[in-house]
Amino acid sequence: MFLEPDEPPAPAVLHPRSDHPLVLLCEHASNRLPRRLGDLGLREADLGSHIAWDIGALGVAQRLADRFGAALVRQAYSRLAVDCNRSLDSPALIAETSAGIAIPGNRGLGSAERAARIDAIWRPYQDAVHDLLAARKRRGVATLVVAIHSFTPIYLGTARPWHVGFLSGGTRWVSEALHARMGREPGLVSALDEPYRIEPDDYSVPMHGDAWGWPSTFVEIRNDLVGDAAGQQAWADRLGDALQATFEARPEREDPR
Repeated sequence: MFLEPDEPPAPAVLHPRSDHPLVLLCEHASNRLPRRLGDLGLREADLGSHIAWDIGALGVAQRLADRFGAALVRQAYSRLAVDCNRSLDSPALIAETSAGIAIPGNRGLGSAERAARIDAIWRPYQDAVHDLLAARKRRGVATLVVAIHSFTPIYLGTARPWHVGFLSGGTRWVSEALHARMGREPGLVSALDEPYRIEPDDYSVPMHGDAWGWPSTFVEIRNDLVGDAAGQQAWADRLGDALQATFEARPEREDPR
């Protein structure tokens, strides 16, 4: 057994029966490691940094879920154990290095050890999201999938000027609408498809948004802005207002289901 009986299951779902259009995903909510992995040979500072989790993302996602009474699926373990926003064939699924930092406990893994992590964490999380979305489709509930993440202000020595970025999958209008609204706020630097783009080995938006034919977006907030409760509340309020306006202005051409 990979996870011990007193360790939490990988997925948790808030407001699973909600009929609000918003469905929130938070794959990198925690820096917790399964007990059997120890510290993966990393320093405490590394385990508290962005390589282990998306700082502040869960706080923003939970506040949004509470504001709208919307469904939220969050993942309980560090992406260093296994990354739930990566496809099974991605080299980054169980990263051996991240941001130039070696991860000793992830090197030289055999197929059985990789499978144990996938079966205990990755697959249950994906199943929880799938089951939630399948239930919404059966009920005919309009759905907008929004993945909440955060990014570092400086990556490998390069400063990132954006405060927030919206990454587009198969439906660009969601990201464009949110970006346009954020861009009207004085002093706020919003971006499209920055600091990343959705790549072929990404999983969240392609599989839980595009594959269902539902509009979706991948939100990246700079993590120095959401490192405490006040910042998380401020960004939940800001993003919540933008999402509310987006629900109300949804193009009629989009099939919400």
